[in-house]
Amino acid sequence: MSFLKNASSLKPLFDRVLVQRLKPATKTATGIYIPEKNQEKLNQATVIAAGPGITNTTTGQVIPTSVKAGDKVLLPNFGGNPVKIGEEEYLLYTDKEILAKIED
Repeated sequence: MSFLKNASSLKPLFDRVLVQRLKPATKTATGIYIPEKNQEKLNQATVIAAGPGITNTTTGQVIPTSVKAGDKVLLPNFGGNPVKIGEEEYLLYTDKEILAKIED
């Protein structure tokens, strides 16, 4: 039993970033349904929440995370710590593990 009600109640610490992968297409353009095992695993995600950043040990200044909530990002093929909230699955990455920010 999870004590988390929704993703907004989870606040990442340090340079951690909470993301949700984009959902793969469940059917083709012609309307044929794609079985779940054949759906491709997308490496794009939306940032749900980001921590404040990490402290530089020499200067004491906080280095903020490079992404913020709502950003679209490119993820590595594997990694991240899964977090299940209700029926939804999210992933926690460190800021340096995120490959790129996708701009429109």
